[in-house]
Amino acid sequence: MMKARVIWALALPAMLTNIATALFGLADLWVIGRLGDAAAQGGVELGARFMTSLLVVFNFLRTGTTALSAQQAGALSAQQAGRGDAGEQAATLARAALLAGAIAALLLAAYPLIVPLGLEWLGAKGDLSVLAGAYIARRYGAVPAALINGALTGWLVGQRQVRGVLAAEVGANLVHIALDLTLVLGLHWGVQGVASASLISEWLKFAFLLTLAVRQGAWQGLHQHRALLGDLAPFRRLLALNRDLFLRTLLLTGVMLEFTRAGAKAGAVTLAANGILFQMFMLSALILDGFETAAQVLCGEAAGQGDAPAFRAAVRANLRWGLGLGLVITLVYAVAGADIASSFTLNPQVRAAATRIAPWAAALPVLGVASYVMDGVFVGAGWARAMLGTMAAAFLAFNAALWLAAPWGNIGLWLSFYILLIARAGGQLLCLPGLVRRRLAG
Repeated sequence: MMKARVIWALALPAMLTNIATALFGLADLWVIGRLGDAAAQGGVELGARFMTSLLVVFNFLRTGTTALSAQQAGALSAQQAGRGDAGEQAATLARAALLAGAIAALLLAAYPLIVPLGLEWLGAKGDLSVLAGAYIARRYGAVPAALINGALTGWLVGQRQVRGVLAAEVGANLVHIALDLTLVLGLHWGVQGVASASLISEWLKFAFLLTLAVRQGAWQGLHQHRALLGDLAPFRRLLALNRDLFLRTLLLTGVMLEFTRAGAKAGAVTLAANGILFQMFMLSALILDGFETAAQVLCGEAAGQGDAPAFRAAVRANLRWGLGLGLVITLVYAVAGADIASSFTLNPQVRAAATRIAPWAAALPVLGVASYVMDGVFVGAGWARAMLGTMAAAFLAFNAALWLAAPWGNIGLWLSFYILLIARAGGQLLCLPGLVRRRLAG
């Protein structure tokens, strides 16, 4: 049986890092909620959802790099030999960072096209469209930093430098919160102030993570083994892994955008209320993602060693601890979720709407945790194609549920999200035994 301290040594720093990440969105919501303006709160929700959806599509820069970095560490441990592996690990980071930079350049060039189309698809109209557009225009300048930060974070986590990533995340988010308070409540910049805080803190996090990677020997390893960058085989492997992760994340992002679009169609009040509860869900997901991170590293190392028993033990341990913590968070949300949600706005209509929806959102942590852990298992093992297939099935299940639950309005939207989470985890658990038998020794 895998020792609990091994799981928690990886999961706890990742949880704290993710909590710091969640404070990013929660601080924005709380500060803009002090204005008591449903349109402003809805505009920030739309703008933030657009930016999050745009960036999360490229989350493979983090997850794919974590998998490759952890697998290399596992293989090196099994071989007990050098063979220039430090240089190869540094080259892995360089390839991911170059890919991130190329994607950022394309997104910057496509800004005039994708932002109007995105806001139109989300159903933003009138004041909501103007405010969301203003938010995006200011925050868009952080796109290069956000994408390269994904590559840096993934590489550092694969190197088990989770505490360093935590320090960078906490430092950047403390600055973010201070800027939110100063620019929005102090200088009265409104939506522009929220976006400016996000822009500055993202670039600050880039500086922190880059410094940490250099201290971890990334530059020295690459400098000593520059020829490794000319080897196209590892780059092709990175692109193949990232292609499937990209398509899988694109489907998941489609679900998130459909969710936001449905709220926007119902009006600013429902959009703002859903945004608050969705941020509470994201907080729980980011906490529980600590077990996804632990599964990525431990399953990646076991896959690199070809150790099937260790792989299975990592899966069981992460699921067991994840379900336990997920149940605790669900109980907290069931008791206090309505009060927590209403504290994020001074608008009485938004408060009333959030209170009505809160009981339906309370079950999401325990329902979702198995899908997060299994994502970590599949990413760590490099089974991106299977991950894509199960996500496609879950995407179809969500849309079918959304159609069937349409008469129930906003409650039907949240119930459809239940189906997505259950289908994701169920598909991966069904595929797992066969994948382990076919692809791992023992």
